[in-house]
Amino acid sequence: MYKVFVNDKPIIITSSQKKENNFPVHLLKNTVSEEIVHKLRNGKIKGVNLYTPDLEKGWELFLESFKIVSAAGGLVLNDKKEVLFIFRNGTWDLPKGRIEKGETIPETAVREVEEECGITNLKLVKPLLTTYHIYFEDEIKLKETFWFLMTSDFKGVLTPQLEEGITKVVFKNSSAIEIALQNSYKNIQMVYDSFKEG
Repeated sequence: MYKVFVNDKPIIITSSQKKENNFPVHLLKNTVSEEIVHKLRNGKIKGVNLYTPDLEKGWELFLESFKIVSAAGGLVLNDKKEVLFIFRNGTWDLPKGRIEKGETIPETAVREVEEECGITNLKLVKPLLTTYHIYFEDEIKLKETFWFLMTSDFKGVLTPQLEEGITKVVFKNSSAIEIALQNSYKNIQMVYDSFKEG
């Protein structure tokens, strides 16, 4: 299945006929994606299942409705196995940013973490997962973010990228992470869960 968030409310694209939540079920091929997005955005529904017999074909069909913006970011561990978080617009987040022309996805992930956090010595460990959310900027856009597990033995002072609206950069231990995730995004919870599942 694929999950796409609109203000932390999910659009679940699935080929399973088993009902796993209380959200309404619609046939994907009969659905106008923009209508669903507006209903979620306006709080008329808390989530929706879009059923398609062929998951990959259905997903391609769903993506056709949106301008896709690609980004990459990292879940960074230090020597103490703490996770690097940024605080932006009143919310805890993980560092990420848009892929620039001529860059590979892993290059973007490393560059964005370095720029947003003032950190160096990053090592890519492995890809974690890809998350999706819809936002509004002149038009409806769908952001796909490729996440990587990274490590760093950086011992210097972390520097938030203020011009990106980032006011804090900190490594958090597991109990501090649980608190931060209560003021974060569903996608960030998914990234952290993916890391914990190994």
